[in-house]
Amino acid sequence: GSGDGRIVIAAAKKFGARGVGVELDAGLVKDATKNAQKAGVADKVSFLQEDLFKTDLSSATVIAIYLSNSINLRLREKFRALKPGTRIVSHRFTFGDWMPDAERHLEGTSIYLWTVR
Repeated sequence: GSGDGRIVIAAAKKFGARGVGVELDAGLVKDATKNAQKAGVADKVSFLQEDLFKTDLSSATVIAIYLSNSINLRLREKFRALKPGTRIVSHRFTFGDWMPDAERHLEGTSIYLWTVR
């Protein structure tokens, strides 16, 4: 989930991105919404209390995730079905044998990028 919204909020502040965070926990959605208001990006981001497995991601152009290997594997086909060019960035965890297009190692962790084809 999007937790307290820090990744979506940082993308909006640093790059002017528009974003949607998906989180199951209602308290975290509330916190993320408040954090976006405090950061001055509430007009660029929103947070949904939803199940990521049921959320429509078809309009996404970039998806940032920090989930476990097992959840990534469960989402792999959903992500592969997105429109070509959609980028998926994962902190630390991969999608099994779906090889990333790029990989970076930063401060003791790995960041992976896939582009849907």
